Amino acid sequence: MLDGIYDLFESVMTPHYSNAEGSQRIAERIDVHSFDHRPELEGARVAIFGIMDGRKSGDNEGCSEGPQRIRECLYKLTPHAHWQTTIDLGDLRPGVTEADTSAAVQSVVSELTQQGIVPVIIGGGHDLTTSMYRALEPFGKPVQLVTLDARLDFGADPDQGTSRNFMNDIILHEPNYLFSYTNIGHQGYLTDPDTLDLLEKMQFESIRLGQAVDRPEWMEPTLRDADLVSIDTGVIRGGDHAANAFAGPNGVDAKTICQLARYAGLSDQLKAIGVFEHNPDLDNRDLGAQLIGQVVWHILDGIYAQKSDYPKCPLSEYAKYVVDLSEIEQAVTFYKSGKSDRWWMEIPYPGNKNQTHLAGCSYEDYVEASQGKMPDRWWKIIQKLN
Repeated sequence: MLDGIYDLFESVMTPHYSNAEGSQRIAERIDVHSFDHRPELEGARVAIFGIMDGRKSGDNEGCSEGPQRIRECLYKLTPHAHWQTTIDLGDLRPGVTEADTSAAVQSVVSELTQQGIVPVIIGGGHDLTTSMYRALEPFGKPVQLVTLDARLDFGADPDQGTSRNFMNDIILHEPNYLFSYTNIGHQGYLTDPDTLDLLEKMQFESIRLGQAVDRPEWMEPTLRDADLVSIDTGVIRGGDHAANAFAGPNGVDAKTICQLARYAGLSDQLKAIGVFEHNPDLDNRDLGAQLIGQVVWHILDGIYAQKSDYPKCPLSEYAKYVVDLSEIEQAVTFYKSGKSDRWWMEIPYPGNKNQTHLAGCSYEDYVEASQGKMPDRWWKIIQKLN
């Protein structure tokens, strides 16, 4: 399908910027689908595309106009020297119905990911996370999903899928291949306690805003393990990004959202990522679009700085540390990468010690285990494996 993928997209105008300051612009490193040019996708590593459909976003439907404003702010930034050429597919044509758009997103993401290309989606409603998730079904592997959102999208009326309840569709989808789900940045006064109870029963997790902002580096192992990352711009505090009808006075600050975006890009596991719900109708002097452009910049910077050090094999190339935990009468094995100094822990499947699961962790998890304490991260994962 790669040859015909452009038939689903509107070409875009390439913004032109002066190099009077002597700085190279990202626009010079992006191969854009224009009226008379279709970039070669074979061998590409990243493909950006916009979605001009916000019909399921409720009061934030103006997010359908977000892609071009984000694109213009992104293109004027300066890339790092090690960046490769990025493809810009253009803007996906909205379908006759919302279901048509969802199916098109699923088709495009599926085709790109199967070719080893990471889609970076800009614009449109957060409900399209469902399409990203379903696009990974052909891989036949468990999926680890991370969302960044001030709210948990398990709203009422499951028969009407929207940006406020799309997680119902993901959890109820058959076949179910969702291994783990973590939301980062929820605010307690916007969250139904019953939803938190449901997540706990399903061995899923939501990390409070305060924890995410106070120690963003603690989010890195979670984002490192993610196959899919979906960012609702409503997670950002309104003072830094007001261009979302659901923005509020509290939220993740501009610096932290960029840091988290880079963590996501650095993941060797990342297959697709989206930044949704930017509404230019509510933007002031394009400050919101500038921030989202910088968020995308950090995603790209992370992708092009990946270390490819997920410990697949041979594990002998990693520093190995074995810690005996008397609390559970079991040894816990940690691995440290010499390339990035990142840590992983090896977790045996209950009832089958010959099968193990490698999970990203932190040096603090190793220290905690060395002190005879069971790391909380280890315990949560062993519950999922049960």
